[in-house]
Amino acid sequence: MSEPSDRSLVLRTLAGDANAFGQLVKRYQISVYNVCYRMMGAPQPAEDMTQETFLRAYERLQTFDSARPFGPWIRTVATNHCLNALKRERPVFVSLDESQVQPSENPTTDPETQAIRREQADTVRRAMQQLSPAARAIIELRHFQGLRYEEIAGELGLSISAVKSRLFRARKELAEILKSNE
Repeated sequence: MSEPSDRSLVLRTLAGDANAFGQLVKRYQISVYNVCYRMMGAPQPAEDMTQETFLRAYERLQTFDSARPFGPWIRTVATNHCLNALKRERPVFVSLDESQVQPSENPTTDPETQAIRREQADTVRRAMQQLSPAARAIIELRHFQGLRYEEIAGELGLSISAVKSRLFRARKELAEILKSNE
């Protein structure tokens, strides 16, 4: 028996099947946590934001367009929720605990290459924590979630040209941070 589609789980949830939403949570909890971790920079706030994201999504599920994919929508909810939280208060610290978020690795890759990839991912994650929340969010949406400019504009309430401009500035700022940390 095949797994039910996201669309069918959303429709079942809207019809009152709470177990269906639990299946969506299981399916997306890791990717939502990773978004929250990259945005918040520490495990505990990321866990809190992940839980709050799913609560918020459940409360607003009737606004979800079931013709669109669920994954990008829930990750955008997470990004926006974290962005709002970061606007209210600055993150307390940046965790350097590698055990929390690991880049996907090919098991056939040699240990040295894996170590280099982990180090690079950690360097980028630390550099992203130095960006403003708005810059972090736009990079998250474009590069980690793979949203198109039009989708980012819609999610953040910006024009496409504003998205391109902010993304250009955020990338430039990130590159300067990475260069200064060499």
